[in-house]
Amino acid sequence: MPVYNKLVRDRIPEIIESTGQKAVIQILDNEEYIKELKKKAFEELEEYINVKNDKEALEELADVLEIVHALADYHGASFETLEGIRIEKAIKRGAFKERIFLKEVEE
Repeated sequence: MPVYNKLVRDRIPEIIESTGQKAVIQILDNEEYIKELKKKAFEELEEYINVKNDKEALEELADVLEIVHALADYHGASFETLEGIRIEKAIKRGAFKERIFLKEVEE
């Protein structure tokens, strides 16, 4: 029996059980949940880093975005609120569209 011990999407147990297998699950408390969400964020980013093409990249970025949605919700904010904060920061400090790489600052 494979052991996973990781946070999974909400419908995964249902999908597993539709194949005739039994999913053994645990509902996490808040402390465990945020710890596992953070681990999952690293896992999804690592999967993105290792993609081979644009299609895979978009699939993995969608997974990263799902984690961002869950993290925003955990911290009491909607994704729209988070997007507003992102826009404010982009206006004040810029985004990453111009590909600027800061090498050093001379004094």
